[in-house]
Amino acid sequence: MKSSLYDQAIGVGSTRHPLQRLHYQLLAGLLLAVGTPLLARMGLEPWAAFSISDQVTVTSAIFAHMTGYMIYRRLEAFPGVATSSTVLPAFTFSFGLVLILIIFFRLDYSRIQVAGSFVISASWYLSLHVFMQRLEPYRLAVVPGGNVDRLIAVEGVAWQKLFSPDAAQGKVLAVVVDLRADLPETWERFITGCVLSGTPVYHVKQVVESLTGRVEIEHLSENTLGSLNPNQVYFKIKRVLDWLGALAVLVLASPLFLILALAIRLETPGPALFRQQRVGYRGAPFTVYKFRTMRAEADGAIAEKEKAITRDGDKRITRVGRILRRTRLDELPQAINILKGQMSWIGPRPEATVLSRWYEAELPFYPYRHIVRPGITGWAQVSQGHVAAVDEVREKLHYDFYYIKNFSPWLDLLIVMRTIKIMLTGFGAK
Repeated sequence: MKSSLYDQAIGVGSTRHPLQRLHYQLLAGLLLAVGTPLLARMGLEPWAAFSISDQVTVTSAIFAHMTGYMIYRRLEAFPGVATSSTVLPAFTFSFGLVLILIIFFRLDYSRIQVAGSFVISASWYLSLHVFMQRLEPYRLAVVPGGNVDRLIAVEGVAWQKLFSPDAAQGKVLAVVVDLRADLPETWERFITGCVLSGTPVYHVKQVVESLTGRVEIEHLSENTLGSLNPNQVYFKIKRVLDWLGALAVLVLASPLFLILALAIRLETPGPALFRQQRVGYRGAPFTVYKFRTMRAEADGAIAEKEKAITRDGDKRITRVGRILRRTRLDELPQAINILKGQMSWIGPRPEATVLSRWYEAELPFYPYRHIVRPGITGWAQVSQGHVAAVDEVREKLHYDFYYIKNFSPWLDLLIVMRTIKIMLTGFGAK
């Protein structure tokens, strides 16, 4: 993960700016976010800090600040995530959670203290992000040899290619090398020297995976034991959360279901729900439910594989269907599949059976994605969008493997945030 590599890289040496140290960032943030509103209130009410309501508020603000900090640091660790896009959602969630608990337990609190702490918390870490970018650009040195040329295509990093072990490498955060390559003895001594001096050294594949959010599997031997086995504890917790969420959606959104079904039936003849057989968890086939977004085709009018593929500007899509696809509301009936244990809210997208057979024939490792339940949204969907061609599906498979390898509530939370953004922008819809 880019942020993880960065945190480890700036962790060496003794000449760092104090704000590069994570505990200083948190300590300064706490003092500003909690202390500033409290001191301002004490200027008006000197005894404010001794009241029960203010003590509750200060304790809650400390908890909310630390929780928000932990969430944004976790989310920032995933590829392609900028701090500027995670700070506000993270602190909105943490302070919102604290407010809900305060209201639920009917505790007295200071609105000024909570609001002030929230604004200062978000502002502090956004400002810190800008400051850190200017202070320490993300620069990595590259040892020539092996499969390192593909690094240049990875954006967001200043790559510095080394031409000689004796040449000055400048100020870099870490060194990247293909550890599987047969390197000259002089370069091996250079790498050993970097390790002994405290400069982080990373294998090229690890860096590419961390910066792109994709896990490439080219040989079975590269799949280390357990690397594609999801966390079983979270796997079970997620199943319960999925079920509760699906039940809530089916109950609370039932009026919306009726409105959408009526709109579909009024525009074109045919059922409101679309049913299709897809491949799911552990390769088991199941019937997926969606709101119908296309005109019904006569049997035999189009080949089965072509029928399963949605192309750009597909003329079969109706006007209502285009809106449903853009907002992803056509996916809501899959809450039924989640209740039945066939799907999850988040996971690799299930493909139609005919397409899955095609991809499996072309991509040997394709079935690995069935190790977790398929989802309505997922890492590949928010990173790549809708694809159908085999070459595009190969890239999608790399995203799916990254999700499985990094299976966690933090990655799921990031996917939820990106999904909301996509619902507003229509990214990847066809």
